[in-house]
Amino acid sequence: MFPKIFTIGSFFLPTYGVLVALGFLSALWLTARLARERQLDAEKVTNLGVYAALAGLAGAKLLMFLLDLNYYIKNPAEIFSMATLQAGGVFYGGLIAALLTGFVYMRWQSLPLGLTMDCFAPGLALGQAIGRLGCFAAGCCWGISCDRPQAVTFRDPEAHRLVGVPLGVPLHPTQLYEAASGLVIFALLYWLSRGPTKRGALIAEYLVLSSAARFSVEFFRAHDQPNPWAGPLSTTQWIAAALFLVGAWVLLKSPKPAVSVAGH
Repeated sequence: MFPKIFTIGSFFLPTYGVLVALGFLSALWLTARLARERQLDAEKVTNLGVYAALAGLAGAKLLMFLLDLNYYIKNPAEIFSMATLQAGGVFYGGLIAALLTGFVYMRWQSLPLGLTMDCFAPGLALGQAIGRLGCFAAGCCWGISCDRPQAVTFRDPEAHRLVGVPLGVPLHPTQLYEAASGLVIFALLYWLSRGPTKRGALIAEYLVLSSAARFSVEFFRAHDQPNPWAGPLSTTQWIAAALFLVGAWVLLKSPKPAVSVAGH
């Protein structure tokens, strides 16, 4: 729809990159604020957010390579191509890498696991929603053909050149589906964060809600990568189902003392 903000010669400022950066900064600001309210070390939590983001970028790209491994083995130069560098990768690869990095860092810095991760939950949903608006602007992560009123049609040749989105074909706006679900999840989690909660409940609710939303949206997504599992479900849906179960398990396990916004 609007893949470039401006162009100077061969340089251009991608809308996707700007919105992803805005989503990250918004999420980091909100996380630091929630950390201070819970009397955590905001600097340590902010550093954790930066390290997790870097790990997330690497993890998203790695899973993208793994899901289309045969293609990259046959075309190794594509790993370092501009198209690959501009691609966001696979979200769940980034989320898993970020969670693992966060676990190690929290242990190292003696940060309380559940309480710290809860500070990230609303920001994760907000950042994801803003990032998906970037996907819509760029044209990536597009949906299957659609004959309903909400269908969108991409017409910008640059969007097709950069990400390969089909032009002139009404498609499901899957990017907007995810952006809308992310905003709803953010609003719910932020509202819940204002009152007493069990430690680890907010991050668990994020995993449950975001996984359910992604699992549903995947039925309307077009998929470039082959499905190594065959069957009706994509690899992303299997990962979403696994993370849903992890979140549900955390929510259902034995209750822990409630935590208020003051950290008591």
